[in-house]
Amino acid sequence: MAEGPVYDPGGDWQLPGPNGVRGAGSYGGGDGAGAGFEYDEETLRELMHEWNDLANEFADDANAARVIATAEGPGLEYASGGNAELVRASGAALISTLQSRETYCRAMAARFQTALSKYATTEEAHSTEIHQAGGSL
Repeated sequence: MAEGPVYDPGGDWQLPGPNGVRGAGSYGGGDGAGAGFEYDEETLRELMHEWNDLANEFADDANAARVIATAEGPGLEYASGGNAELVRASGAALISTLQSRETYCRAMAARFQTALSKYATTEEAHSTEIHQAGGSL
C-alpha cells in the first residue's frame, strides 16, 4: 500500500490546485489519479459496519424522539396547549434532523460497500491473471 501525505493539523494545508501544489495534509497527488486514500479489505468492511451502526443509532434516536413529537400539555389551559405545540414542533424538527443523519450514514456505508465490491472484483481479476500465468497465491 502506497504511503500518502500525512495530515498536519498545524500546517498550512490546501487541496491540490491546478498546478498540483501539495501542502501538508493535502489529499491526492494533483495528477488526477484520485483522492490518495487506500484501504485494505478489512478496513473497508469495518468502516462500512461502523457507518451502518451509526445510522442504526440515529434511527433508534428518531424513534425515541417520537415521544417529544407527540407531547401533550399537562393541563387544559391555553399556556399548556401552546407549550405542547412548541414541544411537538421541536420534536418534529429533531426527528427530521435524525432521519437526515441516518440517510447520510447509510449513503456512506453504501460507498464503502461499493468500494468493497470493487476491491473484491479487482482481487479476483488479479488472482485469475496470476493463475493464467502459471503462478499461485
